[in-house]
Amino acid sequence: MALRNSFFLALCFAGFAFLSNINVGLAGRQLLQTTITPNLPKLPPFPSIPNLPPLPTLPTTQPSQLPKPTLPPLPSMPTIPNLPKLNLAPLPSIPTIPNTMPTIPFSSPPPAKTSP
Repeated sequence: MALRNSFFLALCFAGFAFLSNINVGLAGRQLLQTTITPNLPKLPPFPSIPNLPPLPTLPTTQPSQLPKPTLPPLPSMPTIPNLPKLNLAPLPSIPTIPNTMPTIPFSSPPPAKTSP
């Protein structure tokens, strides 16, 4: 019940602080400065963990007598076949574009009869 009331009060305080544009940090500091010590119930001490028996160990033998683990062989990489060289015919030369406009007959004015 007390937790529900304190949660409700904190929620109301946050809503009021948001709606009234007050600094929540400064206002909350005042709420946190209380002289009443909380009356919390005493918790019982934690029970001690009983001593566990030691873990069983494998019988030790000579290090050279231990079987060595064998790994399967790695698969070999597939070989890539050599491709035949392609002999391409030379590309035809690109025709050049003339820089001057060709003269079209009868499109230019007749030559002058008198030269200056």
